[in-house]
Amino acid sequence: MIRSHVLVCGGTGCTSSGSQAILAKLEEELKLKGLEEEIKLVQTGCFGLCALGPIMIVYPEGTFYSQVTPEDVPEIVEEHLLKGRLVDRLVYNDTGDAKKDDVAPSLNDTTFYKKQKRVALRNCGVINPENIDEYIAMNGYFALAKVLGEMTPDDVIKVINDSGLRGRGGGGFPTGRKWSFAKASVSDKKYVVCNADEGDPGAFMDRSVLEGDPHALIEAMAIAAYAIGSDEGWVYVRAEYPIAVRRLQIAIEQAREYGLLGENIFGSGFNFDLHIRLGAGAFVCGEETALLTSIEGNRGEPRTRPPFPAVKGLWGKPTIVNNVETYANIAQIILNGAEWFSSMGTETSKGTKVFALGGKITNTGLVEIPMGTTLREVVEEIGGGVPNGKKFKAAQTGGPSGGCIPASLIDTPIDYDNLIKIGSMMGSGGLIVMDEDSCMVDIAKFFLEFTVDESCGKCAPCRIGTVRLLEILNKITDGNGEMEDLDKLEELANYIKSASLCGLGQTAPNPVISTLRYFRDEYIAHIVDKKCPAGVCKKLLSYEIVADKCKGCTLCSRVCPANAITGKVKEAHVIDKTKCVKCGACIEKCKFGAIIKK
Repeated sequence: MIRSHVLVCGGTGCTSSGSQAILAKLEEELKLKGLEEEIKLVQTGCFGLCALGPIMIVYPEGTFYSQVTPEDVPEIVEEHLLKGRLVDRLVYNDTGDAKKDDVAPSLNDTTFYKKQKRVALRNCGVINPENIDEYIAMNGYFALAKVLGEMTPDDVIKVINDSGLRGRGGGGFPTGRKWSFAKASVSDKKYVVCNADEGDPGAFMDRSVLEGDPHALIEAMAIAAYAIGSDEGWVYVRAEYPIAVRRLQIAIEQAREYGLLGENIFGSGFNFDLHIRLGAGAFVCGEETALLTSIEGNRGEPRTRPPFPAVKGLWGKPTIVNNVETYANIAQIILNGAEWFSSMGTETSKGTKVFALGGKITNTGLVEIPMGTTLREVVEEIGGGVPNGKKFKAAQTGGPSGGCIPASLIDTPIDYDNLIKIGSMMGSGGLIVMDEDSCMVDIAKFFLEFTVDESCGKCAPCRIGTVRLLEILNKITDGNGEMEDLDKLEELANYIKSASLCGLGQTAPNPVISTLRYFRDEYIAHIVDKKCPAGVCKKLLSYEIVADKCKGCTLCSRVCPANAITGKVKEAHVIDKTKCVKCGACIEKCKFGAIIKK
């Protein structure tokens, strides 16, 4: 008889931290102690707290162990699983509450999870994604059965429309409307496509759903196919997601074996099957028309719209394209109703949103919050605040397509319209936090460098315009900027936005526009004072040794790769600025705070 379940995260983050070794050691120790019949091991998807991996949770008590190593496993098995005593040093507890009766606060009671509402991520970290029976035990495929047994295609579209679900991949277009357009299109063939390309730097929302709950995608795509009159679907997923691809393939094979994909599903006469197409990592293929072109076997370049894919998409047939997170909400909306979903969020942005929280933040990881949650709640409560006593400076949402939100707007409720109003956008859900040591001109340059590399080159405004923008930014960070460059940046950015062919080019200038809007003083400092206030832009920096603080320990001169530091033992040292490469090695090694950046 099973008395305890031990869940170990098998997402990419924890796998890279060694969770497979944890699983292997657990199996070994349980067999050694004769507990293999009493303790069940479950490899799950992502729990969310990626920075604390490898993660292990023991149920029924819900004890959360973090940063577990193979060497810790024998102690956990002996103390917790055999004797019922917690291994306190490994227990994650951010609540400040003391444990009671040898029970630590459960996962859901932690500060990280308390304000979250998991809908798209409901099964991630809960079930074994490679076992279809566990998905079914969590009401999996019940929504598909309800749709095929009780609802017409128009009924399905009405529920999705009434729920207020908007696309989670970037633009936020109403999902039900997109489906209704495709249903209304007359054709002998229609397609359902999932955009799992997810190329934003720091974004891993869709990947985590595929790794932790792949059947949720399969079920939703089947429901969408029934609604629009399709019998074939494609999942376009980047090849850099090997765990996600493998689990999705396993899930598709299991669904076929159970009769949940293929012909005559649930004896309804409805046929639907799925295929996987691997992407080569081109960011532009996240744009739906470029994605469709790539599935067809051609170079991934966007097409002019209209016609939109719902009218003329894959191989010229009506097609709907939604991302993984959008689909992950579908089954729950069908089962719980439109009112349930629309009761969460704001007036124009219903439901929840998954964010990949990264950058200068204590709790790096995956979070799902109701729309309308403020940026402050995400950063200071769920994210645990900015580490090392630094101040929050800005947050970048929407990746290269988004913008920077300054500290003055930290109380902004996060939803589609509010973010656009302040010069950013939701995007697919990357949320990068920056502290006072971040240079906003450099941040704009970083995202623009990415866009320049990823532009397909089909249209001149994006192909040439983004390069010109980057040249001006480089000129400013090199110390050669002029005040008229700011006007050139704004003029060129607006031209690129209005004239580019696809969403990549149209949103490429957003990081520049938003940083100019909220951090113009930093641009001016780079141009007028020839200084980088954050001390990031190397060509505007100089390193100096404060003679009164220098003890002459010689450590700085020993680590300097350019031999730019000279001086005798126990005497103040000097930096030759003509030799200094501004690598910062001397500052890192100085124990007396004698070296400063100016």
